[in-house]
Amino acid sequence: MELLDVVDENGMPTGSVVSRETAHTEGIRHRTSHVWLVRMRGGKLQVLLQKRCADKDSWPGCYDISSAGHIPAGVDFIPSALRELKEELGVDAAPEELIFCGNRSIRADSVFHGHLFRDRQYSRVFALWRELEERDFVLQKAEIDAVVWMDLDTCMEAVASGTIPNCIYPEELEMVKAAVSAHRDVSDSQTGFHGKQGLS
Repeated sequence: MELLDVVDENGMPTGSVVSRETAHTEGIRHRTSHVWLVRMRGGKLQVLLQKRCADKDSWPGCYDISSAGHIPAGVDFIPSALRELKEELGVDAAPEELIFCGNRSIRADSVFHGHLFRDRQYSRVFALWRELEERDFVLQKAEIDAVVWMDLDTCMEAVASGTIPNCIYPEELEMVKAAVSAHRDVSDSQTGFHGKQGLS
């Protein structure tokens, strides 16, 4: 059974733990980590989207964050994010490679497979530069059907218009775009080289 820390509105553990199933049945606040893989292609910033498996307990068959997961009780955001990257995509990363994009509180109620799903998340959002092709990822087949790179601006338009099935929040894409742009500006000023690929 997967146990999660119950957290307050600032994402701080309260000392109580709850099962993942109970958290989503009763709408109990818990923590998640989100990592968006990014790269540059043709002068445009791209993000990697994963397509969730059709039998997932929430948002089956929808496009989602590159890598995301619930944080087990007693674990912090970054170790959990790095573990999920390895498990879901086969990607190894160091803590210092993660670009902090911000924190978000999510509150949503939906029905999947005939069951009420009450989501109360405190999420920490990161970006990670990776110059990889879709074929380079080792996917966790129980979780992900496929991955696809998409121009960030195109992704933002598709999410806003609903032209792709997705469970992505537009404001999170805005956070990623702002943080990655700031990171590139800093890196360029430090290296004196514009357009450095990877930045990792």
